[in-house]
Amino acid sequence: MEMKALKAFVASHDNFEIRVISHAGSRYYQVELEDVEGERHMLTQRGKPMMYRALDDIYLELKRAGIHRAYLVQHVAHDEMIGREAHYSAPLSSRMPLVF
Repeated sequence: MEMKALKAFVASHDNFEIRVISHAGSRYYQVELEDVEGERHMLTQRGKPMMYRALDDIYLELKRAGIHRAYLVQHVAHDEMIGREAHYSAPLSSRMPLVF
């Protein structure tokens, strides 16, 4: 989803969730939108996923799009490595609310 499409989506919908995704061992962040139907859309630029190096950059971009809260989700491969199911969507178990 391009930034223009994100701005249009935010203006016309009110039931969605924004996630800032971080992977353990990586210093980059990605932004994902999950809509009411459960479909996930990564924020892209010219068809390629947008990667951010700092949360401040993400805050600025999301504020420009009219978004003022999101969840920070850190993916850690530990659960998958030992055969357990990952719990990334469980409320606040691996997510931290962000307000900006």
